[in-house]
Amino acid sequence: MRTLYAPVFFLGFVGSAVWLLDEGASLGWLPVLLLLAIGVSLLCERLWPYRERWNVSQGDGTRDVIHAGVNEALNVAGIAAIPLIALVLPDTGLWPSDWPLALQLLLALPVADLGITLVHYASHRLPLLWRLHAVHHSVTRMYGFNGLMKHPLHQMLEALGGTLPLLLCGLPLDVAALLAFSISIQLLLQHSNVDMRIGWLRHVFAWAPVHRLHHLKYGTTGDVNFALFFSVWDRLLGTALHLPHYHLADDDLGIGDFPDYPVGYGAQLRQPFRRDQPEHPPAVLPDALSRALVQQP
Repeated sequence: MRTLYAPVFFLGFVGSAVWLLDEGASLGWLPVLLLLAIGVSLLCERLWPYRERWNVSQGDGTRDVIHAGVNEALNVAGIAAIPLIALVLPDTGLWPSDWPLALQLLLALPVADLGITLVHYASHRLPLLWRLHAVHHSVTRMYGFNGLMKHPLHQMLEALGGTLPLLLCGLPLDVAALLAFSISIQLLLQHSNVDMRIGWLRHVFAWAPVHRLHHLKYGTTGDVNFALFFSVWDRLLGTALHLPHYHLADDDLGIGDFPDYPVGYGAQLRQPFRRDQPEHPPAVLPDALSRALVQQP
């Protein structure tokens, strides 16, 4: 099950969403399917945890629910606004609307992924963007549901980077909804606490064994594995990292030079705009991680 979990979860839920819309189901079924995916994610994290302690709330459960609710509502609002956006944008007629729905989604995924990945990469380089993105990096445990935890402004910037090229090509409403759903499923897998074994698929998909390293709290050590869906972007950016001999510790995650980052939802929304941004000495790199970095393939 550890080997099958990630591909079955991704293809099962995304494939089900495509099938439902192909069969004429309304877009209203996608939130229902997402709630089911969240439930499966939480259940499997308890059956096969990567870190037992990451299944224990650290006073962040309610906050993560609020983050997820707000951000998913923004996704729904953005999708609903597509017909209005289409009235403003030029009609290029470039989008292959006559293709099967599955093929249209397969075309949209890498285009959106590249845009989102570049915004993500820039968010680790530009101080103003980092202030917004730091909300997401403040987590000190990883479980699927907090993949949906982001500052709403940063989420909107990533969404713009990923969808603007597609909207200019005439992205249809149903494909946009499937794209948003697929992103949510991928975020559940990226941040999953399931002890999944993905083997050679790490060269294709940026699932949890790849993405966990991005959340390391030790200075710039975590400036790796930026991709949302496909690992190829990190190889092109020169930011790919694989540490097969290092098992993350309970306390490896977070922002090392800001360990007391606010935990509450309201405080996290305000923190990027505070003039004082407290900093502490960088967290010391553990010896085991230092050795793993030297031995990386």
